[in-house]
Amino acid sequence: MSWLVVGLGNPGAEYAQSRHNIGFLAVDLLLGRWGVSRGAARSKFGSELYSAERGGQKIQLQKPMEYMNVSGGPVQRAMAFFRIELDHLIVVHDDIDLELGRVKVKQGGGHGGHNGLRSISQAIGSEYLRVRGGVGRPGGGSGGKQDRVVGHVLGSFGRAEQAALGVQLAFMADAIEAIIDRGITYAMNHYNVVAPP
Repeated sequence: MSWLVVGLGNPGAEYAQSRHNIGFLAVDLLLGRWGVSRGAARSKFGSELYSAERGGQKIQLQKPMEYMNVSGGPVQRAMAFFRIELDHLIVVHDDIDLELGRVKVKQGGGHGGHNGLRSISQAIGSEYLRVRGGVGRPGGGSGGKQDRVVGHVLGSFGRAEQAALGVQLAFMADAIEAIIDRGITYAMNHYNVVAPP
């Protein structure tokens, strides 16, 4: 059965290195790992779409280009075209409730105020697989007014965060590969208990 790996983000150069685009960054890392040229992108379903193969399994990698809050439409169209089941859809996204450097793998659940997840869940249901990359909250605290949160996630990673970001993206890519190779239970048991080295 085919897999669909969806990295969430916003199109445009101004958002390229933003915290909200960590899903795009993780997909870009996988493309490099798997030897898929960025020039191989197809424009389909309002997305950049790439094809890969791993361990005999076909994998589609999708970066929706219709902005975060309407991600559900492109994902739904890709799932229908490639006949992807919910348990073979991996959505990769930022999470302000995890500090930078932490990764969590889960199946199903709410959207936690994340507009991309809200849109996808409204379109297809909520029982898809998720790989969450921590970006922390503004000021590192658990509070924060909504405008500060928006500015934080749309802001770029600082210079001091770049090393931690690189390690985290590699850990996120490892988790995605683990789901595909060994299943969601293995990935949750292995990646949810430790921070990257």
